[in-house]
Amino acid sequence: MANGAAKMYKKFILILFVISIFNPANLSAADVNYVISSQIAGSWYPADANLLKKQLGELFAKAEAKPIDNVIALVLPHAGYQYSGITAASALKTINRKYKRIIVIGPSHQLPMDNFFAVPKASAFRTPLGQIPIDTEFVDKLLKYQQFVNLPQVLQIEHSVQIELPLLQYKFGDFKLVPIVAGQCSLNTLKRAAVIIASMIDQSTLIVASSDFTHYGENYRYVPFKDNIPAKIKELDMEAYKYIKELDYEGFLNYIQKSGSTICGAMPISEMLAFLPKDSKAELINYQTSGQLTKDFSNSVSYLGIAVSGQLQPGYQISFSETPVLSEKDKVNLLALARKTIVFYLENKRMPLLAELKIEITRPMQNIQAAFVTLKAKGELRGCIGELLPSQPLYKSVMANAVNAAVKDQRFKQLTIGECNDITIEISALTTPQSVASYREIRIGTDGIILQKNGRSAVFLPQVAPEQKWGIEETLMNLSVKAGLVPDAWKDGAAFFVFQAEVFGEKE
Repeated sequence: MANGAAKMYKKFILILFVISIFNPANLSAADVNYVISSQIAGSWYPADANLLKKQLGELFAKAEAKPIDNVIALVLPHAGYQYSGITAASALKTINRKYKRIIVIGPSHQLPMDNFFAVPKASAFRTPLGQIPIDTEFVDKLLKYQQFVNLPQVLQIEHSVQIELPLLQYKFGDFKLVPIVAGQCSLNTLKRAAVIIASMIDQSTLIVASSDFTHYGENYRYVPFKDNIPAKIKELDMEAYKYIKELDYEGFLNYIQKSGSTICGAMPISEMLAFLPKDSKAELINYQTSGQLTKDFSNSVSYLGIAVSGQLQPGYQISFSETPVLSEKDKVNLLALARKTIVFYLENKRMPLLAELKIEITRPMQNIQAAFVTLKAKGELRGCIGELLPSQPLYKSVMANAVNAAVKDQRFKQLTIGECNDITIEISALTTPQSVASYREIRIGTDGIILQKNGRSAVFLPQVAPEQKWGIEETLMNLSVKAGLVPDAWKDGAAFFVFQAEVFGEKE
């Protein structure tokens, strides 16, 4: 589809935006003892600690719920507190104990994430109520598996996790946090991630799945009915809740797919259901809609507070390998995939299906990894576009950015089918960017470089400086100019991120 490549290009711009707003002072490649600060304080809830405590106190005072023994999981909404706060507080009031660890799983609203979960290597999460220590040991164990990717940038901008934190601080005081953002995952990925998490939790752990339910109205492009709206919205929500009550995550996902239901936290809820013991008991504690609260159902969002009781007993054994490495054959296949994708797109004006290209996709090629695709003609650059943050399997990144490099690089005219035999293709499979405290830590020829200053960003792949025979200062001068800044802008007030790349290409 012609719009497919455009959407991928927009995602590339979004990734640059994510990096540009991420506070470089808090992130060092050499020191992971940094703190993620809430970005929604002052908008979704008060930034002033006293005002926030007062609001939370009023919410918990109004909330009604009876205590439930052995609560191990909650489903909580993630709207502004004026809308969903009482629903969340009601579910939390069912709990009469504390926990050593709380896992909060929320959906990604900002960054498209294909088939993985984002977690942060960070020491703490800061809200107006103070810092919550992150369970770094738990996070490090998750990161041993390809289903989990270190992306603190996602946690920095995602409200679905952040909105739950002051509520949890007010209710429980001290605990260790495991914040997770779920992408759009296959059943296989959900199951694998469930096995991993289940092997690491116990009765001192609380799981929170962050989700709003039906989003109805033109604002959400979901208007399946126009009469008796409140009752029909509730019917949709209760049908979804039926699968949660039955702990049927496959049925829950099938219902969403068949009905077109707009439950934004479908993945977090499904993941929670996938690793809960089958004898657990789910109970609906509170149900509200924004339509009820505002007396306007032209656009309405539903909020469910659900408590799950039971016994968490770790014991699953993980037997699958999680260290895929690209073989030489994989690299040849990825280059062939890039070329065939470009040719197909130019001939058919749409992205190809994988089956139409007849390229074997091995497990290492499915690893969640960002890639750049570079096109050259007679040794000169002919197009180069890619992703900086891993958000999809490597082979999909290669396909999308091969087309982007061919037709979306605004520095060049679109590639024509007649030019395809004259170009060579190079692929750079990237590690996740990490910030460095100073440009002096950048290793020319080893590190790719992202420069960010005054809302502007630019990127050089690791091979650029050696190819141009530049030293560090000349590299940063050219990078500053590429970002639309003056040549010496890098010398003062600029933030630097570095990444590494496995680079392979066709012979010229």
